[in-house]
Amino acid sequence: MTTKVGIIGCGNISGIYLKNGQETFENIEIVACADLLLDRAQAQAEKYGVARACTTEELLADSEIQIVINLTTPQGHFPVAMQAIKAGKSVHNEKPLALTRDQGKRLLAAAKEHGVRVGGAPDTFLGGGHQTCRKLIDDGWIGEPIAATAFMTCHGHESWHPSPVFYYEIGGGPMFDMGPYYLTALVNMMGPVRRVSGEARITFPQRTITSKPLYGTVIDVETPTHIASTLQFESGAIGTIITSFDVWSANLPRIEIYGTEGSLSVPDPNGFGGPVRVRRAGATEWQEVPLTHGYTENSRGIGVADLANALQSGRAHRASGELTYHVLDIMHATLDSAREGRYIELESRCERPAPLPMGLLHGRLDA
Repeated sequence: MTTKVGIIGCGNISGIYLKNGQETFENIEIVACADLLLDRAQAQAEKYGVARACTTEELLADSEIQIVINLTTPQGHFPVAMQAIKAGKSVHNEKPLALTRDQGKRLLAAAKEHGVRVGGAPDTFLGGGHQTCRKLIDDGWIGEPIAATAFMTCHGHESWHPSPVFYYEIGGGPMFDMGPYYLTALVNMMGPVRRVSGEARITFPQRTITSKPLYGTVIDVETPTHIASTLQFESGAIGTIITSFDVWSANLPRIEIYGTEGSLSVPDPNGFGGPVRVRRAGATEWQEVPLTHGYTENSRGIGVADLANALQSGRAHRASGELTYHVLDIMHATLDSAREGRYIELESRCERPAPLPMGLLHGRLDA
């Protein structure tokens, strides 16, 4: 059975959701898209064969649409998602789930009240690369995971993004922009986090945009741009993560997991493929492991397709509101710790999402 889906927000990221929603996943059909700029919605609808472009209000009034993909900027994640929930629709938010913990809690509570579901990006952990890593860990290839490192370093987005201002506003910065990819990947592999400590700074109080069309515009930086955090997982494992917009260059892995019997090199969590490498105790070299799962190309929207199946079957969906809220809680706890100079014990928790079955036909999420 096909689930009808609408997209709100037709900016940069919408293209891959529209492409995959129309061409890859057989259980969903994108039937409408909306944007504050109607001509932008019309352009995307025409390009990707969507039946209609409309206003947000018109999309939410469509009784056939069961899931809304919310691709607005971070400031719009909460109000648009709440509108969708109150209209009786499940919602999949782009990351982060919301700007604040309170907003995230209110979304989850409202969804429960209205009998719908909340999910959110990133869904890259459902790609073949990270599902292979999950299987290797679950199958004991590196023994008991005892530690993890994760690094996301660059020098910001003002040199290439056409509208980079929001990356330096509250709700932006490297932790809230890129941290969800890394933290979601870690929770998928290692389980939920119990407590957090962090340090943070703003290195450059102002940034100058060198991309078009805003070339030469000076941005006041409102949020930390270099953040280091230590995570204690419920399992007892210890994680270290650095996210930074202040680093010109570095030679660092994306993610590594260290176990009692070996180490695992995890691919970029902003992508869906490999490579995946293992070096077990006593080995002299890293070994690349063939991927055990599909969806190795850019498969954004896989979390929406999984949500659609879950709505039909009643099972839990993997890119869940509980997972995205736990990640939001970790990010806020890191900044709280940096500001207050103490450990932050997390109030939230989530279950590890179920791994995808092996051998799925392309376009399907259930065996």
